[in-house]
Amino acid sequence: MTTFLTEARSEKEKIFHDTRRLRIFSGTSNPSLAREIAEYLGVKDGPRVCKRFADGELYIQIQQSIRGCDVFLIQPTCAPVNDNLMELMIMVDACKRASARQITAVIPYYGYARADRKTAGRESITAKLTANLLVQSGVDRVLAMDLHSAQIQGYFDIPCDHIYGSPVLVDYLSAQELGEIVVVSPDVGGVARARAFAKQMKDAPLAIIDKRRAAHNVSKSLTVIGDVSGKTAILIDDMIDTGGTIYAGAKLLKENGAQRVIACASHAVFSPPAFERLSEKELFEQVVVTNSIPIESEKIFTQLEVLSVANMLGEAIWRIHEESSVSSMFR
Repeated sequence: MTTFLTEARSEKEKIFHDTRRLRIFSGTSNPSLAREIAEYLGVKDGPRVCKRFADGELYIQIQQSIRGCDVFLIQPTCAPVNDNLMELMIMVDACKRASARQITAVIPYYGYARADRKTAGRESITAKLTANLLVQSGVDRVLAMDLHSAQIQGYFDIPCDHIYGSPVLVDYLSAQELGEIVVVSPDVGGVARARAFAKQMKDAPLAIIDKRRAAHNVSKSLTVIGDVSGKTAILIDDMIDTGGTIYAGAKLLKENGAQRVIACASHAVFSPPAFERLSEKELFEQVVVTNSIPIESEKIFTQLEVLSVANMLGEAIWRIHEESSVSSMFR
């Protein structure tokens, strides 16, 4: 992916393209990522005012003309999820009323994604509700990265481009001396993701951890299906929240003879007690994540490696603006 993006960028530098109708605006949830994306595209992160009134209500004003423009609003809906989601919808409404030609919500991390189906009676499918709210707010298109389940893409009644952080993770791991590796899915539900990742890692072998979840954010790992003895085990998941799944999986892999354990995920949610679990040097050699969610300084630990997905998101934005293929980035 790194090579591809470098080549794509050099081609753009050779060909004049009018970016006067391309606008990038950042929400408050991850402004540093938005700045990186804007730098890749060769545009500025647009000026806007975002403040709160005394009662907590949000006020947002776009401070440049966007009439007839392609507007991309960069806002992962990470914690505080409700505030960031509401802020995104207010930004959309402001752009809609300012006569933007097309509004794309760039959501590197999609909050409420785990509530993607009913697992018991009288539950909300909040992932679908969130999609409905975004559509009703006036979004014309969504660009999301590593949705918790593929079906969420279909929850939107507008175009939704779904891209993957795995090429960035694969590039990083491939540049290291890892010895004999095995890609491990921390549960049965993540097998498809792990299989695709193993294929990108030069068809590495696959192992699966059989897990039983006792309650929300509580899991119990039972057994490893596959050979991990003496190998570097790469635990791959879409997100790390409390770290319970990854932590239990790493302990089980070590018990089954894995020489090294590297945890990888696109989204570093890192809710307590993730820091205490992931910072155990006896278990994890590295914990590799992306910057789809900003990581607070108190959540940084020695083994943590944060990779940027700004270039990949920037390339996807460019292709949407040019009306060219996004999916071909991953072929």
